[in-house]
Amino acid sequence: MEEPSTKIRAITFDFWRTLFYADSGLQERRQARVDAAVRLTGRPRDAIKEAMKFIDSEFLRIHITEQRTLVPIDAIPMLERQLKISIGEDERVALAEEWADALIHHPPEPVEGALAAVRAAANLVPVGLISDTGIVPGSRIQKLLDRCGFLEHLRCLSFSDEVGVAKPQPAVFEHAAAALKVAPAELLHIGDLEPTDVKGAQNFGAKAALFCGDNTRYVKGSRADYVFSHWDEFVGNLARILD
Repeated sequence: MEEPSTKIRAITFDFWRTLFYADSGLQERRQARVDAAVRLTGRPRDAIKEAMKFIDSEFLRIHITEQRTLVPIDAIPMLERQLKISIGEDERVALAEEWADALIHHPPEPVEGALAAVRAAANLVPVGLISDTGIVPGSRIQKLLDRCGFLEHLRCLSFSDEVGVAKPQPAVFEHAAAALKVAPAELLHIGDLEPTDVKGAQNFGAKAALFCGDNTRYVKGSRADYVFSHWDEFVGNLARILD
């Protein structure tokens, strides 16, 4: 049986704080979700805000402790319990859809140079996306990627809410590697989080790059194979990385 190459033959990118700024449009998205809940439930705005703080903390807790992703519809029973109300099934679905659509109505901005980096990589090897999701599901991220010109360059999209597990679980990296038709050692994953992007990729057997253009928390002491603070650095070193 032929041994897999040790050369990089495919590249995957993280979404938040790697291709798109996390804080861009964040307050507007939160406000839109509060507005939707106030409109549907009739409850005071302050009560909705407190309930949504709890929902955010629960989504994060489950994401970290169980390494799986909840979706917007999972938030509605939490909202009901916090407000001590009952919401009809049709209204549940409608509210979950409005919360998901907040990304489309109040989108984040792409990180400077990100589209050029994805395009440059896609001209040389197959590229894909590996992204954890949450109150923003993969379906809406896909729409945003399409709107901003990224989607045409991506051969695969591995979203945690669709794969069923979150990074650093190997299954999400396996999903992408299989779609890109490469062995683990032939994959380079790029993201901003050391515990999930870097360690997850390396534990899977892939190479890992830390992108710190929007998140410098993990620069010191990172065990990534490569570290980039701007996408120009990545593009400038791309030929060497793939050599």
